[in-house]
Amino acid sequence: MDLGLTGKIAMVAAASKGIGFAVAGLLAQESCLVSICARNEETLEQATDAIGGDTRSYVVDVKNADDLAWWLEQTQADLGTPDILVTNTGGPPAGMLGDMTDEQWQEGVDSTLMNVVRLSRLVTPGMLASGWGRIVHITSLVARDPNPILPISSTLRAGLVALTRLQALEVAAGGITVNAVLPGHTRTDRQTHLAEVRAEREKISVEQALQNQADLLPLKRLAEPEEIAAAVAFLCGQPASYITGQSLLVDGGAAAGI
Repeated sequence: MDLGLTGKIAMVAAASKGIGFAVAGLLAQESCLVSICARNEETLEQATDAIGGDTRSYVVDVKNADDLAWWLEQTQADLGTPDILVTNTGGPPAGMLGDMTDEQWQEGVDSTLMNVVRLSRLVTPGMLASGWGRIVHITSLVARDPNPILPISSTLRAGLVALTRLQALEVAAGGITVNAVLPGHTRTDRQTHLAEVRAEREKISVEQALQNQADLLPLKRLAEPEEIAAAVAFLCGQPASYITGQSLLVDGGAAAGI
């Protein structure tokens, strides 16, 4: 399927590894001009080389509002006004609800919610001026199926479902679609970290925790980042032009809710 993205300019946050990296790579394959960011310069350079194409990278902390504004300015100067925005973060701290501190909650708000609000606000004027845009938020299945060891993520991701809908309604007449992709258990560093939390709690190895998680899933395996990226890329493409305001589970049937 031709997604009709040749020459489109895409910003992909937290794209040095994991799902963000897979998304950036797939958009580059679709002949997008890709701008990626991450905090670690070394892994960012490695990701840029691996993605190839006309990919530019910038060292950015998505929790920092000034960094986000700078990222947009540099992308506009180097590539042009963005047509596509993919928001993404590594996720807030894990642990049981009663153990979460105020500082951890605030960190979660800054890294999981406010970066989405700020980035969307930054890119929207340019998209409205051109009459075309795609915004896709990468969130999590816990938005639909809260997880006891992810109380901060579960709370904030659920809020992002509402934010996605509100943003979509606000900019629909301007030719912009806004959607979210809710990945399930995916083979990333974040998944390994959560396995470490479960392993410590259950007194088992990390490898066993990962296998136990896979065994609970209907497909009996973890997702690969490229499988999540495929859904994101589709929502960015021309064939998805009548889909907006949706939060799409890509979880292999894992979420228990309807």
